[in-house]
Amino acid sequence: MPPTIPPLGQRPELLRMDGVDKVFGGDVVALSGMSLTVNEGDFISLLGPSGCGKSTALRLIAGLAHPTRGRIPWTGGQGDNDLGVVFQEPTLMPWATVAQNVWLPFRLKGQSYSSVKDEVLEALKLVGLEKFQTAYPRELSGGMKMRVSIARAMVTRPRLILMDEPFAALDEITRFRLNTDLLALKARIGCTVVFVTHSVFESVFLSDRIVVMAARPGRVIRELAVDEPYPRGEDFRTSADYAAHCRQTSDALHEAMGEAA
Repeated sequence: MPPTIPPLGQRPELLRMDGVDKVFGGDVVALSGMSLTVNEGDFISLLGPSGCGKSTALRLIAGLAHPTRGRIPWTGGQGDNDLGVVFQEPTLMPWATVAQNVWLPFRLKGQSYSSVKDEVLEALKLVGLEKFQTAYPRELSGGMKMRVSIARAMVTRPRLILMDEPFAALDEITRFRLNTDLLALKARIGCTVVFVTHSVFESVFLSDRIVVMAARPGRVIRELAVDEPYPRGEDFRTSADYAAHCRQTSDALHEAMGEAA
């Protein structure tokens, strides 16, 4: 039975960014005073113009870089299996099979394939690739490679999955399908997602919270709630409510681009 996620405004805090600055090379200010609360069960999209620090914020949350100033505390602390990351490119090992690629998070912790085989196969089943476990990345389409990357990120059932424009390089039909599949996967495992995108339409379809960022320096200027029920499908994508949320989000994005000028 999928976990129940409380409504917006009633979810416990998972982590927060407290007045975070990130400066590169002593004078390139990527983020300034970035503050954001991420709650259990949220699907948050970070939306903003190119160069506004969306990916930098994601890397800081992931611990792949450290703030110049400010803190990013996890409520109750961060455990070994609390985080999964999906990058824009699938970053699969070409010499390894699909199953071996999904096994990687366990392998890095010294766990044998045989001891976690059931978890690996369950993750592949969730993304519809259980029949491709012995295939190699060169034999897969772009969408299938991204599904493997998502399975690898979720195989440990993390509390939080970070996604950095994972569908940007895919065709529109594949992207729409993976958007729908991602929401179904999130509902199945009950995780929290922080998702970087340049697409207003993608952010509205996926998210219950959209965080709009302005550049120079990167910071949050608006937060929009998409308080529409899940699951979402083509009925939502073609609805008047969806169009209204897209207009509101587009207006906020134009405001952010004006802030960056």
